Amino acid sequence: MRILSEILTLDGIDHGFFTREGGVSVGLYKGLNCGVGSDDDPAAVSRNRATVEEELALSPGGLLSLYQMHSPAVVMVEEPWTQADKPEADAMVTDRPGIGLGILVADCAPVLLADADAGVIGAAHAGWKGAVGGVVEATVAAMEQLGAETGRIRASVGPCIHQPSYEVDDGFRQRFVELDPGNERFFVTGGREGHHQFDLPSFVAERLVVAGIAAPEIVDADTYTDEDRFFSYRRATHREEPDYGRNIAAIRLCD
Repeated sequence: MRILSEILTLDGIDHGFFTREGGVSVGLYKGLNCGVGSDDDPAAVSRNRATVEEELALSPGGLLSLYQMHSPAVVMVEEPWTQADKPEADAMVTDRPGIGLGILVADCAPVLLADADAGVIGAAHAGWKGAVGGVVEATVAAMEQLGAETGRIRASVGPCIHQPSYEVDDGFRQRFVELDPGNERFFVTGGREGHHQFDLPSFVAERLVVAGIAAPEIVDADTYTDEDRFFSYRRATHREEPDYGRNIAAIRLCD
């Protein structure tokens, strides 16, 4: 049901990049759809999220998520909130045990971070727009405000869309190259004229390195191609399906 990061398997930390396997949703959402924003049966989504809470030994309502906007906004979490009160942001950090930081994705990259010595964790939603906008760097900076040290932070880029599946046009590539000519290395020529393949997980990992994180991990799992294990926005779009489920990645400090 969940993929564990080797570098985040630490004393006092529990985490997981959850697949769609398990869960009670049916149809387009078959499996562990944790997306409150989807058109899935709300009761099924609630049960799926409760399953994640149980897996991480969280109290009911202890798994938090955000109204994600592809922004660099980060929230410092001091206490749980309800779904109705969830803030608009794309990352969370906390030093409070027993709170699950959850990121919803369906091709974007979930990033989980931890400084186990300081007892500080973070979670970020990094699509291309958020990554360019600085959500990764903002998350690391917020962790430092809580006492984390950059040199101790370990970070893992979870399952997301990978380069062979991520076709983009010339305009997309040019936007990145204009920001930094070195970004050229995250693109290879695509199968169609005027198109390229973008390496999202490597770009996000590079943002972690720029923020001072040594040797971030990239989980080798492509959400687009691995239909049995992951929901994918781009796959659903290509199939002209009306909606799609959301995968969840979560991390917590143990009590």
